[in-house]
Amino acid sequence: MSLPPLAALPTSLQPLAERARALPLPADWPAARQDALLRVCAASDFVYEQAVRDAELLPSLASSGELERAFAAGELRGQLQALLADCADEDELGRRLRRFRNRQQVRIVWRDITRQADLGETCRDLSDLADACIDLAYAWLYPRHCTQFGTPIGRRSGQAQHMVILGMGKLGAHELNLSSDIDLIFGYPEGGETEGVKRSLDNQEFFIRLGQRLIKALDTITAEGFVFRVDMRLRPYGSSGALVLSFNALEQYYQDQGRDWERYAMIKARVVGGDQEAGKQLLEMLRPFVYRRYLDFSAIEALRAMKLLIQQEVRRKGMADNIKLGSGGIREIEFIAQAFQLIHGGRDLSLQQRPLLKVLATLEGQGYLPAPIIDEMRQGYEFLRYTEHALQAIADRQTQMLPDNEQDRARVGLIMGFDSWAAFHERLMYWRGRIEWHFRQVIADPDEEEGGVAETCIGGEWLPLWEEALDEEMAERQLSEAGFNAPGAALKLLVDLRSGSQVRTMQRLGRERLDAFIPRLLAQAVEHANPDLVLERVLPLVEAVARRSAYLVLLSENPGALQRLITLCAASPWIAEQISRFPLLLDELLNEGRLFSPPLAPELAAELRERLTRIPEDDLEQQMEALRHFKLAHGLRVAASEIAGTLPLMKVSDYLTWLAEAILDQVLALAWRHTVAKHGAPKRADGSQCDPDFIIVGYGKVGGLELGHGSDLDLVFIHDGDSQAETDGAKPIDGAQFFARLGQRIIHLLATQTTSGQLYEVDMRLRPSGASGLLVSSLGAFERYQQGEAWTWEHQALVRARVLVGCARVGAAFEQVRANVLGRERDLPTLQAEVSEMRAKMRDNLGSPATAAGTGANAFEASTSFDLKQDAGGIVDIEFMVQYAALAWSRQHPQLHRYTDNIRILDGLRDAGLMPAADVELLQEAYKAYRAAAHRQALQKEPGKVGGEQFESERRSVMRLWRELGLS
Repeated sequence: MSLPPLAALPTSLQPLAERARALPLPADWPAARQDALLRVCAASDFVYEQAVRDAELLPSLASSGELERAFAAGELRGQLQALLADCADEDELGRRLRRFRNRQQVRIVWRDITRQADLGETCRDLSDLADACIDLAYAWLYPRHCTQFGTPIGRRSGQAQHMVILGMGKLGAHELNLSSDIDLIFGYPEGGETEGVKRSLDNQEFFIRLGQRLIKALDTITAEGFVFRVDMRLRPYGSSGALVLSFNALEQYYQDQGRDWERYAMIKARVVGGDQEAGKQLLEMLRPFVYRRYLDFSAIEALRAMKLLIQQEVRRKGMADNIKLGSGGIREIEFIAQAFQLIHGGRDLSLQQRPLLKVLATLEGQGYLPAPIIDEMRQGYEFLRYTEHALQAIADRQTQMLPDNEQDRARVGLIMGFDSWAAFHERLMYWRGRIEWHFRQVIADPDEEEGGVAETCIGGEWLPLWEEALDEEMAERQLSEAGFNAPGAALKLLVDLRSGSQVRTMQRLGRERLDAFIPRLLAQAVEHANPDLVLERVLPLVEAVARRSAYLVLLSENPGALQRLITLCAASPWIAEQISRFPLLLDELLNEGRLFSPPLAPELAAELRERLTRIPEDDLEQQMEALRHFKLAHGLRVAASEIAGTLPLMKVSDYLTWLAEAILDQVLALAWRHTVAKHGAPKRADGSQCDPDFIIVGYGKVGGLELGHGSDLDLVFIHDGDSQAETDGAKPIDGAQFFARLGQRIIHLLATQTTSGQLYEVDMRLRPSGASGLLVSSLGAFERYQQGEAWTWEHQALVRARVLVGCARVGAAFEQVRANVLGRERDLPTLQAEVSEMRAKMRDNLGSPATAAGTGANAFEASTSFDLKQDAGGIVDIEFMVQYAALAWSRQHPQLHRYTDNIRILDGLRDAGLMPAADVELLQEAYKAYRAAAHRQALQKEPGKVGGEQFESERRSVMRLWRELGLS
């Protein structure tokens, strides 16, 4: 922030500046430092009084250069450690801590007022000062306390116990202000007794007494002042609770009795003193209390209630000028950030951060809020924090109230870089207005008008019907008049829900949320063209989430999300079922732009990599859940885009294939890491380590970039390691075993059913020798099999095979094997007979009875339905024609085996002059039309069949071309 010229000090501050001239300072102080001194003494009574109290303070700070430079990491702690090294008694500990604190406080205030330090440095220095004072005071007190009362020993572990000191609030977030309390919670790992003295103490009593001594060392006001005011009211049970609790007691409290505001407070908890390692364990134990695995929109209700209490307190105490608690104050920005953290942080680990500015950056980076909003909140927050420091720099007093006297107003204006209080106040009110507006967008009740007056509850006209205040006839009349075609059936759905076991056993809060949601649902359902269908498909979701009513809050809080839910469920029972089975997908409905704009392949892969890097490497369960949620979320986004018409068929398949590839890439990495960790790395034939010399080959739909919703994966695993050489780990196995176990782990990661379902159903039957063959083939064995033993239908399958993920070198070698096999010289009559025979078997087993006889006109005319995939003239006929052509002519036209998808292979047939352009276009259009219909059927949860009268011309044309190729 800019500062006015020193000569422009307001007249009212001139006497305060002049008093600095009486201080005994070195004559050789440069002019800039002398001018800075005048400004600082004009602004801060605290600095002036400390300089008068200790004549050597300012000269010492200046000669050390500490007034003009930032501290390096750990420097502040190092200074205090040296100062306490020869401290003899507890009274001396208190004196040294206070003198050190005052010295550093003067330095920090000086650098803040002169703007040699920015907001980040000031907060960091203050937090580091508190950390050092807390931890080093504890380290000094602990051994002396043990000498007096014995060493506390854990009953279970038999190990010496240390206290864990959690810093909460601004201290926990490294955001301490110039005159802040420090909010602390004390804990210790396990119960037991002290040893080494005649009269042992219970561990809790030992730590309570130690905690009291620590608080005294920091908090007691003496002639030298205080170190930090200590507030312990955030501990379990507040002021009436024990000062220190064991980890088990803390976990039990938060699990059973923890309140919403305590979750809010625990977001910023950080170990600031005592046993750091044990502290990490404690925070990990408490993480489930803070961050729920599901979307927790109930957090908004809690924050809203807390804000209401604060507003009432502000009005009661006349604190409208409080820049922290008042309207548009610091607390409102904190609430905005923490609302997103509490709602989404259980699943989005990037939100599990403490510093507010970092959380805001994450909200922008992850797309929760637009960049302009984040930028405005960031600027407003920084302005308010600078203002807070200006208020507190005056007298080292904890205040966030704007001053009511002219002198202090002039000081605040000066520190903030304004010519006058009026100019500063105008800017302050601008930022408070903007913050209040953003706060209302996120936290305010959706039933509340802009001016703060409550409207009639949305959907209130439906409340009597839901609460059974209407008789059956009146209820059905209301439903009929609102547009329901079958009001009796609609009413039965509502009655069944209300009387069902899920609703009857709901707790009071959950039932209140349901009672608030159903009228909203009905109000939006009647706006839809088919409200009957909306109820039929959305109410199963409501029943599924009834016991986790935070999801109902999500939809109540976000009318846009509810509208999108209704639209998608009405359009697709498949989507409705997916969301009912996996309610966490409701999260995807919150951001309309993101929902209908799935990312491209590189972004997909990068997003998944980033998600997994935030999960500890040894937490396989969490990794599997993250993979499944990622697949579900992006699968929904693709389906939503398909329904909205923003993604054509070919792009839908592309996205679903890219999604599978991104997941397989990470699954392979996870499986490799876990298998190597257990057995060591396998070796190549030359003795070097494999890395990983393994590929996953996709066949069928995934190989041909034609995945649909719910498609399984046809996979083949190939390695190029030394099958005989042993791995180099603690439990060595030979290479063949290693790669077999790697393959088994990949299938386990993909196919295991968890609470979020399975990733993919995996079909490995296309590997060499099918179900009786090895799970993983060496590259050499794969080549030998394809050249010497494979059936023609296996070569047909190879047409659609491509490397999905894995080692680039092995992938290139596989492509060469594939090219060699597909490019073999073949006897065309034999090939025609074998392809026709395989197709006939498939029709017999999988097609409709009427078309099982073949591709003749009689079979076609007899059919009353058309199986899009298996019947004559359908998808498989086109695929077989393409595969036949690729096998027949790849030797003369290698471009035919360049691609694995049918559309581009058909392009190759046209370009090589092997098929007329009109016939190629006909097959391509028929193929796309069939697949589009199959996709629509899948989204409607219908089998892949349509009426026999559909696609008549396409089917006749496909069958004609089948015969023209010499196939029967």
